[in-house]
Amino acid sequence: MLLEVRDLKIRFNSRHSKVDAVKGISFSLEQGKTLAIVGESGSGKSVTSMSLSRLLPPPPKCEVSGQALLDGVNLLDLPERQLRKVRGKRIAYVFQEPSTSLNPYFTVGAQIEEALKFHREDVADFKVETIGLLHKVGIRDADSRYGDYPHQMSGGMKQRVVIAMALACQPDILVADEPTTALDVTIEAQIMDLLRELRDNENMAIILITHNFGIVDGFADNVAVMYQGRIVEQGETASILASPKHEYTKALIRCIPRLGVKRERLPVVDYAAIAEEEARHD
Repeated sequence: MLLEVRDLKIRFNSRHSKVDAVKGISFSLEQGKTLAIVGESGSGKSVTSMSLSRLLPPPPKCEVSGQALLDGVNLLDLPERQLRKVRGKRIAYVFQEPSTSLNPYFTVGAQIEEALKFHREDVADFKVETIGLLHKVGIRDADSRYGDYPHQMSGGMKQRVVIAMALACQPDILVADEPTTALDVTIEAQIMDLLRELRDNENMAIILITHNFGIVDGFADNVAVMYQGRIVEQGETASILASPKHEYTKALIRCIPRLGVKRERLPVVDYAAIAEEEARHD
């Protein structure tokens, strides 16, 4: 097993309160497979993924416990110096808003090269490697785009650049945190197709963070549904989509648009029914 997360708990502390953002979750990920972590905003999806590389604030602001085993090594206990070799090189991230991931003062080529210089001693010509990465993620005229600044690119192109940066270090795991939220539907499909192609060609594992079950079907091998800091249901994607057990999972699936199905109003999440089911489990 490439990654095993066991009893992960995340608590945020302030002067006046303590918030348990993640309440003891466990999941695993195999090489070359995709795990989708699905849930609404505030359910704990993103902080879970960021905790794997210890990108959250240090104690006492944030307390993280449990285990995140990458090839048997607990990342939560690694010294900072060793953890730097994991960030980017073993686990890379693609976030939902590409404009915040790119520095407006540097060309996209320079930003990809920075990642290569930090992690890839085997590269002889950084510019050639960078242009090759831009080609790989489907950017046309990569040779000329190499010298462009982020503001000269569309949202979809910037997201492709961010993916190229993530791929630069040939990671074992790519964490895609709402990678299509800021994009229109057509570009969303292109980005998901690109991620699927890269996963298959590079034998790379992907953790997809999303609130949208619609992009999970046909992309993820397994799914974990998060609600209020807990995983309420997980398993093979096809099985959960065909026969969801938890009320919250059912509610999320009802929100998937269906071709040819006309609705008078948007589906409503029955939080009362979900609360009753959670009470039974507790």
